[in-house]
Amino acid sequence: MERYLDPSLTPEERAEDLTDRLTVEEQASQLRYDAPPVPRLGIPAYNWWNEGLHGVARAGTATLFPQAIGMAATFDPALLHRIGEITAVEARAKHTAAAEHGDFDIYKGLTLWAPNINLFRDPRWGRGHETYGEDPFLTARLGVAFVQGMQGDGPILRAAACAKHFAVHSGPESVRHSFDAKVSPKDLEESYLPAFRALVTEARVEGVMGAYNRVNGEPACASPMLMDKLREWGFDGYFVSDCWAIRDFHQSHGVTRTVTESAALALRSGCDLNCGNTYMYMLAALEEGLIDPADIRRACIRVLRTRIRLGLFDPKPQFPEYTYDVIACPEHKAEALSCAEKSMVLLKNDGILPLDASRLRSVAVIGPNGDSRTALEGNYCGTADRYITFLEGIQDAFPGRVYYAQGCHLYRDRTSQLALEDDRYAEALAAAEAADVVIACLGLDATLEGEEGDTGNEFSSGDKQDLRLPQSQRKLLEKLHATGKPLILVLAAGSALNPEIPCNAVLQAWYPGQMGGQALANILFGKVSPSGKLPVTFYETAEQLPDFTDYSMQNRTYRYVRRNVLYPFGYGLTYSRVVCTGLTYEHGCARVTVENTGDRQTEDVVQLYIKDNSPWAVPNHSLCGFARVSLEPGQSVQLEISIPDSAFESVDDQGIRAVTGTAFTLFAGTCQPDPLSQQLSGTSCVSVSVTR
Repeated sequence: MERYLDPSLTPEERAEDLTDRLTVEEQASQLRYDAPPVPRLGIPAYNWWNEGLHGVARAGTATLFPQAIGMAATFDPALLHRIGEITAVEARAKHTAAAEHGDFDIYKGLTLWAPNINLFRDPRWGRGHETYGEDPFLTARLGVAFVQGMQGDGPILRAAACAKHFAVHSGPESVRHSFDAKVSPKDLEESYLPAFRALVTEARVEGVMGAYNRVNGEPACASPMLMDKLREWGFDGYFVSDCWAIRDFHQSHGVTRTVTESAALALRSGCDLNCGNTYMYMLAALEEGLIDPADIRRACIRVLRTRIRLGLFDPKPQFPEYTYDVIACPEHKAEALSCAEKSMVLLKNDGILPLDASRLRSVAVIGPNGDSRTALEGNYCGTADRYITFLEGIQDAFPGRVYYAQGCHLYRDRTSQLALEDDRYAEALAAAEAADVVIACLGLDATLEGEEGDTGNEFSSGDKQDLRLPQSQRKLLEKLHATGKPLILVLAAGSALNPEIPCNAVLQAWYPGQMGGQALANILFGKVSPSGKLPVTFYETAEQLPDFTDYSMQNRTYRYVRRNVLYPFGYGLTYSRVVCTGLTYEHGCARVTVENTGDRQTEDVVQLYIKDNSPWAVPNHSLCGFARVSLEPGQSVQLEISIPDSAFESVDDQGIRAVTGTAFTLFAGTCQPDPLSQQLSGTSCVSVSVTR
């Protein structure tokens, strides 16, 4: 048996043997995302580009989970682990089926370029809904769980996860190919790097993808500073450029003059794989003396090592139990429903929810997202075998009459080019007047907030210009409010919005996946208590935010913000009342008694925050632990939640992390310990002093 086919050897040994059997030309060809076959060695073609942000994406039918920001709102690492596992299982099944039919095209591989663990620092960023929110601790815990679920813990990876986009990247989209993100050592260490460190050191993530922009003058895909961080953390996977990012070196950033210089700079810096076409010029760079054959060999070993870790060169098929039957199976769709239910955040409720169907004759579902499949999807999504829109979920759950009206276009002033403006308001008002309750399904979709270059992004290359509803929807909501009918607002969006018009209840649904409509109905009619928490701060207005291009954390996120907060990070109501008492801390473990004092079963999220007296501490407080709990009415439990030692550390202006405080306050509650959170939620946090 050839050494590279011998499973008893390490992946590194096998990759070295296989690489050394290749010519330099063949080695260079394997550094492209669309690696060609090498028939003489039995190496099949392999396309590295596959997506799995919230289910297998862009590869046909797969289970469609809530968008990542919705998954983050669950505050449930165990659920994220399961979703990562399901995504990998379906990717395996789809890869096996495609390979059996000779299909090695894009989106058919086992290298999934997810999760996106960038910090959602500014609500205007269109791609923010791909992330796990604004907090580095929450992002790290959810990201680690997702990667571990996706990759598994066996000798062969179920699929290879990829942490992206390393590391200081969160808009603006319109200038991402030329932008230089200026970031201080403190913000880098305190906010932008922790999640990446956790995924590398704890989850052993197999891939890391660089970003388009520069970071303090260095292109992120060839940054000595960032590459040094990966080496410091012991990263031993593969590094891939964002797609066509290396081309930006000479075309946009001006750090190189030619395509060969760009290829050489990226390869020498540690970028093993090129998503794009710049590495097609690798041999020309070699001829020009810009690189050595050893540079190509080193990168080739790394990429082949990943393919070996995936079992792609083993003599027998791996994971034969992952047959085609697992794709979009009932069990996986049940998980998608559970995730959607746990993700939705009840922002306001004057008592109208849950609706009592026996007391209602009719409801009106009104709005451009009411019967929209696009509003369920988000971006980087697969194709579900069945979608349940908000309208369909309500129709299935409610025995009375359901009136429906689109109400308006998502953002244009008319739904038909031949019509006058405001062409759907009359129908909407008639439906509202005929109904006992109005359920307004408004918000955005991925055509309005998303990635620069995505088809349909209408404004600002996918970024949001402000935090308001589109004007067509603002006018609709004003008219519905003026009817005087009870008004429930359901917002499908991936980020902060301020509806401005008072409603009886407001429910943030995110982009909830294929089962979103059923999840919504289960919450509206009281089958399930809402339990999601905001993973981002909802601000009142964009005008009071720092400049979008300012990467400083000052007055950004709940740890630094001083004003302009509409709904705080960590906030979300339920249909019951959960209180925390008796908080203690000892030997790295917090213990707190949690009781459901209401009359409904509910899940809730107990959150721990720490406040430090160090001069280097964040101005407010930081999340340092959390746990999702399910409680029957009157039930009380004691939770034990581990607090990492890093929670007691602060970061100075030079980026040095250390324990510099002497007195700490630990808070526990179902929200933050700030006045607004406690006012909105009607609960208070319990606290205990800790001395280190």
